Amino acid sequence: MDTNALQAFVAVAEAGSFSRAAEQLFLTQSAISKRISLLEQQLNSRLFDRIGRRINLTEAGQNLLPRARRILMELADARRSLESLSGEVAGTLSIAASHHISLHRLPPILRQFANDCPNVTLDLRFDESEIAYDNVLKGNLEIALITLSPHPDENILAQTIWQDKLRYVIAPDHPLAQLDSVSLEQLTRYPAILPGSTTFTRQIAQHQFSELGLSPDIAMSTNYLDTIRMMVEIGLGWSLLPETMTQPLKVLNTNTPPMTRDLGYIVHKERTLSNAARYFIDLLQRQDR
Repeated sequence: MDTNALQAFVAVAEAGSFSRAAEQLFLTQSAISKRISLLEQQLNSRLFDRIGRRINLTEAGQNLLPRARRILMELADARRSLESLSGEVAGTLSIAASHHISLHRLPPILRQFANDCPNVTLDLRFDESEIAYDNVLKGNLEIALITLSPHPDENILAQTIWQDKLRYVIAPDHPLAQLDSVSLEQLTRYPAILPGSTTFTRQIAQHQFSELGLSPDIAMSTNYLDTIRMMVEIGLGWSLLPETMTQPLKVLNTNTPPMTRDLGYIVHKERTLSNAARYFIDLLQRQDR
């Protein structure tokens, strides 16, 4: 079975498009189609249903996908394991970081890594935590720097590097700003601006309200915390933000248990890490928490 054909199959399945898969693999669409056709011939099974412009995995394709990912991951692991024998820190390091970590935590670490490891090519992506998490789980990335999931998959190894204290905030001229303390029930009477419902940060916030049988009035959602801070500042609603991002907002006293979110890195438990990945993780673990 041709590994290039397997790689094309996984790319098409994940992208949901032959053209997008071709862009990701730097191939022509016809080359992708030929690889898929070859794989279908070898397996004597149709892997995709093509209906108009939409494609869907057949039952055979659904069965093959996790196995194809595992084969490609094991081949990549074997390659990295052999390369690591030399002890040289070189090659390509595939890594993703959330937007918040990229802006507020990552720059000094990247600078140090680039200075210490000039022979490493960084394949660096800036993704939402949940997308980066999924790509590590699928074997597309060695490391992701993200807001850690409250309920990680059993195949994910997560390590906390930083911890954000989370605080409820409003604009200084908001009607609640003059109160000595504000209950969560009072907050539900006003519009909230929070990250999307699928984000790990939103899950943390939602949990505190759910325990009291409450539900915040979500007026707007965006996954960019700097944008949320701007919208709170101009009076569009209240939010829950890291303590390091509360200026120039008014921090509310809600008399609730303190909330934190863990930031750190994740890797796949079954993936052999390259020397470059190990060096990068060592830099992370030297950080003050």
